[in-house]
Amino acid sequence: MLNLAIFLLVVALAFAVLGFTGIAASFAGVAKILFVVFLVLFLISAVTGSIRRPS
Repeated sequence: MLNLAIFLLVVALAFAVLGFTGIAASFAGVAKILFVVFLVLFLISAVTGSIRRPS
């Protein structure tokens, strides 16, 4: 998922350089959403992993 977010960000930057600002904004918005979803899932995984691991 993080790979897809980074890919969409790179594509958005390429579109922005070429002057397609509307498409670039759309790709950047999707990349932001995917990155936030990745962070939430990562934090949930880290918390549940630390809870399950015996100390």
